[in-house]
Amino acid sequence: MVGGGQLARMTAQAAIALDVRLRVLAGAPDASAAGGAAEVVVGDHDDLDTLRRFAAGCDVLTFDHEHVPTAHLETLVAEGVTVRPGPGALRHAQDKAVMRERLSELGVPVPRWALVEDVAGLRAFAARVPGPMVVKTPRGGYDGRGVRIVDDVGQVAEWLARGRMLVEERVEFGRELAVLLARSPHGQAAVYPVVQTLQRDGICREVVVPAPISRSHALAAQQIALRIAGELDVVGVLAVEMFDTDAGVLVNELAMRPHNSGHWTIDGAVTSQFEQHLRAVLDLPLGDVALRDRHVAMANVLGGPYPDLVGGYLHCMARDPGLRIHNYGKRVVPGRKVGHVTVTGRDPEALLARVRHAAAFLTGAIGEADQDG
Repeated sequence: MVGGGQLARMTAQAAIALDVRLRVLAGAPDASAAGGAAEVVVGDHDDLDTLRRFAAGCDVLTFDHEHVPTAHLETLVAEGVTVRPGPGALRHAQDKAVMRERLSELGVPVPRWALVEDVAGLRAFAARVPGPMVVKTPRGGYDGRGVRIVDDVGQVAEWLARGRMLVEERVEFGRELAVLLARSPHGQAAVYPVVQTLQRDGICREVVVPAPISRSHALAAQQIALRIAGELDVVGVLAVEMFDTDAGVLVNELAMRPHNSGHWTIDGAVTSQFEQHLRAVLDLPLGDVALRDRHVAMANVLGGPYPDLVGGYLHCMARDPGLRIHNYGKRVVPGRKVGHVTVTGRDPEALLARVRHAAAFLTGAIGEADQDG
């Protein structure tokens, strides 16, 4: 697995149960995955020779991020390396412009969009699609980076100096959704229940499972995600982020790897997304995606005033024995994802209150004096 972050760390945990030896290419020896992977190689994923050496002896090369240059992956495939998902599929998650063009060709519902080269192009889009615009860098953005919501072209003039930008309408939506599925090389696919994601400052903070939406919208979202996976020939886990609107669902983003919106599956589904990804890329039969309970809630733990999450264990575990805490072993930096917490049960509002309290306590947003008993 190229990438040594928390996704690789949690994939390593699933690999141990299957006795799959997971080799990880990490950017630093203290990367999150170093705490669990069978073998950690420190190197630069942008360097082709490093990738060649890393892939030697591996059955399959897969990823915990989308940042490996497409040309490098194409070279590896030409040299006989099995890459899953393949570069032809992965480029749709690496480049938002490529993704928008392909999904539009397929007739998949997406926000109105255009590629613009300069301020004149942005003004032309603004004249055609009134209202606030969402401007995105085609490559490299995540967790709100590389995205700006603007109502005046002057707000992104310096971005346009770097090259072409993707501009979209700002969609009025009721909820943000995510559909997670896995697809194997021979075309078997399994799709998880649609979830609601609650975002703040472009970062997913909470996930509610299943999403409180109509059955028709949920089925449409799953069908769209399955179609995208098949049309793009995705192998592995695919996450499709969507907007739920009065008129139906619109596709916003794609990720071809385990995804933050699916961390709940470790404790809340029969088969976690991490085991499912391994099954898919190794062409094993896919696992059951059913929920273990009626509802699941998950909250991300973002770095805050506390330098060490372990200090909050005593309170959180004693207060809520059903809580599941996942610590990524990362240095705590304000705003950085350093863990997540999950609970399952029958009352979604109560579940959300529980994970919110735990996440806030672990990050130092609240202390013993603030806790509600």
